[in-house]
Amino acid sequence: MTGRYSDHDVEHYDRPRRRTRPRTKERPTYDDAIDGVVVTVDRGRFTLLIDGQKVMAMKARPLGRKGVVVGDRVRVVGDTSGDDGSLARIVEVRERVTTLRRTADDDDPVERVIVSNAEQLVVVTALADPEPQPRLIDRALVAAYDAGMQPLLCLTKADLADPETLLGTYRSLGVPWVVTERGGDLTEVRERLHGRTSVLVGSSGVGKSTLVNALVPTAYRDVGVVNAVTGRGRHTSTSAFMLELPDRAGWIIDTPGIRSFGLAHVQPERLIEAFPDLDEMTEDCPRGCTHGTDEPECGLDEAVEAGTADPERVASFRRLLAARSESVY
Repeated sequence: MTGRYSDHDVEHYDRPRRRTRPRTKERPTYDDAIDGVVVTVDRGRFTLLIDGQKVMAMKARPLGRKGVVVGDRVRVVGDTSGDDGSLARIVEVRERVTTLRRTADDDDPVERVIVSNAEQLVVVTALADPEPQPRLIDRALVAAYDAGMQPLLCLTKADLADPETLLGTYRSLGVPWVVTERGGDLTEVRERLHGRTSVLVGSSGVGKSTLVNALVPTAYRDVGVVNAVTGRGRHTSTSAFMLELPDRAGWIIDTPGIRSFGLAHVQPERLIEAFPDLDEMTEDCPRGCTHGTDEPECGLDEAVEAGTADPERVASFRRLLAARSESVY
């Protein structure tokens, strides 16, 4: 046979397309890679924590379009000295234990990973100035349940309004809560955060950065004010940032203020799994039942009629279910 390749040449049968061939036949194994955790991301550069020292890094080309987010456990090679001008390379992202996602809108098919490997989602909301947004709280709770994270409701500015009005909405769901006020005692908050990695989410102006600065005095997070005309806060945090609590008591991840929390990625069956007692009552539901208010022959309705389910808890669950398709405002 004439030509460049013989019949016994592998490339004769499977020649890769242009620019897709590896530069070398042997790919690196990165046996010398060391472990680190991503603490912040800024325009394609990643700040890692390696043995207590901050190291700047970039993503290695073999990772392609794979995203790297705050909280990721990664393997790193290159210059990990942390000196000015040094730059390491992230060559592997470890499997994530939890992944907190949201979409820009409910009809947006593109999921955006906010943080990874957090155990607890702290939904920070002010009791006044700005006014609470129950629908935004509901959506954040849905995202927490979908991610397999424990939710915690943190109510700030208790010196301005009574927390009982809002707490009554969430008691039936069994969501734990803490109440704080400016300059108040944070002992209970610290107890809830102790030994965990917690991510704080909330709209702008609710006191999230103030809380972070009180918990970690060296954080120096910018604090904003609420616009007197719109009633909304000004964005002060522009990117997620992971901080260690004093005395190695745990980690918190501060995130930018949010005004929307798309839930296009959340499926009803994933949500009800977060409520095992209610999930058991839906075993005989018709196929395709979403367990919503208008579903015929739903097991939740039968359980309420039989007195085996708490009506308020079922109503609260269905409110969360409806939050997947309701707008925040």
